Amino acid sequence: MKPRKAGLLALPLLLLGGCGAAPDNSALARAEARQGEEAALNGRIDCALEGAKHFDRTCTLEEMSGAQTNILIVGRADTGYRRLAIAKDGRGVVSADGAEPAKVMIVKEGVIEVAVGRDRYRLPANTTGAR
Repeated sequence: MKPRKAGLLALPLLLLGGCGAAPDNSALARAEARQGEEAALNGRIDCALEGAKHFDRTCTLEEMSGAQTNILIVGRADTGYRRLAIAKDGRGVVSADGAEPAKVMIVKEGVIEVAVGRDRYRLPANTTGAR
């Protein structure tokens, strides 16, 4: 029984030994990218609704095939949804309904930010070759 207690007493010392290590920023960036990809695969995307400054992963994303183009349905938590048409001319997406236009900006490789009114959405996108 005493060897077990000695092992338990050493555990906090081992845990404290790792406290001084600096974070590996590249590992953190890879983990964040992986989480973003997994969330998109699970139908969740980052959004900032009603003029919010910060994004959170509370919006949903579904894609529907249409006769002319594919439509993205972006769920706005409990406040409705927006429909975005995937543009075939390289613009990214455009508003599929409503009077408010979609403004698209490339955030980083593989991610665009779409602003419609006071709402902003971060969507996975093919940004290779984009200007």
